Amino acid sequence: MGCLDGKVVLVTGAGRGIGREIAILAAKEGAKVVVNDLGADPEGEGADAGPAAEVVDIIRSAGGEAIVNGGSVAEPGEAEKMVQDAVDKWGRIDSVINNAGILRDRIFHKMSVHDFESVVKVHLLGSFYTSRAAAQYFRQQNSGNFVHFTSTSGLIGNFGQSNYAAAKLGIVGLSKSIALDMARYNVRSNCVSPFAWSRLIGTIPAETEAERQRVERMKQMGPEKIAPLAVFLASDQLAKDVTGQIFAVRMNEIFLMGQSRPLRGMQRSEGWTAHSIAEHALPALKSSFYPLDRSADIFGWDPV
Repeated sequence: MGCLDGKVVLVTGAGRGIGREIAILAAKEGAKVVVNDLGADPEGEGADAGPAAEVVDIIRSAGGEAIVNGGSVAEPGEAEKMVQDAVDKWGRIDSVINNAGILRDRIFHKMSVHDFESVVKVHLLGSFYTSRAAAQYFRQQNSGNFVHFTSTSGLIGNFGQSNYAAAKLGIVGLSKSIALDMARYNVRSNCVSPFAWSRLIGTIPAETEAERQRVERMKQMGPEKIAPLAVFLASDQLAKDVTGQIFAVRMNEIFLMGQSRPLRGMQRSEGWTAHSIAEHALPALKSSFYPLDRSADIFGWDPV
C-alpha cells in the first residue's frame, strides 16, 4: 500500500518541474491526482494544455488515475473548479499542494505595479483561492491537508524579487493561520521551501562568474528531490502530527526552518522617547540585528 492510497490530491502547476514530479510520485503512492497547469510561460503569459496532459498520460500508463485541469490559480472561480473537478470525479478532496508560480524579477525601483501584483496574485492569492475552495470539504470530512510552497527569497532574502519574496513570505503566514484555524477539523497545513532547477530558476540572471557557478550548482538539484517531502506532508498516515511547520529541501538535505520569535528585549519604566531608544535600546539590541543576507549567503556550501 502506498502512503496516499485512496486519497485525492490536487497539485497546481503540475505540468512541469517540481509539480510534475509531485503529481507522478503522489500517483505512485496511490493517490488520484488532479493535474492542474495553465501551461503559461515563466512570467505567466499564454496557455498550453499539453504539459498537464502529458503528466496525466504518464500516470495513467503506470496504472494510476488522474485528470487534467487547465485553470489559473489566480482566478478564484477557476481555483474553485480545480477542487470541484476532484469532488465530481472521485467524491472527495484530501490534499491541496499549492505549487503553481511565476517569476517577474525586477530590481525594486524598476518594478511595475503590474509585475508586483501579477506575482502576488498567482502565488499568495492563488494559494488562498485553492485552499479556501477545499476548506469546506475538509471541514465536512473532518480531515485534509495543505502543502504550500514558499521560498528562501522570502524567508531570508534575495535581489530583484520583492514581489516574489512578499508573496512567498505571505504564504508562510497563510499556512500558519490555516493550521491554527482548522486544527479542530484535523486539517494540517505546512510549507516547503525548495532548492531545485526549474524553468523559473532558469530565468535568474547569471552575469558574474560567481552567479554562473551558482546556477551550475543549482542545475544539479533536480525537482525529483523535492517530491518526497511534499508527498510525505500530504500523507495523513505518515505526517499526522506535522502541521504549522516550514521545511526546506536541497538535494539530499532537509531543513526545518525557523519562525519569528523575540530575540532580545528592553524595558524602561518611564517609557521611551526617540532619543532614549537611540541611546539605550539601540546599543543593547544592535548586536542581534540580522545582516542583509541573501539566500546564497546562508546556504553557502555545495548541496549534498
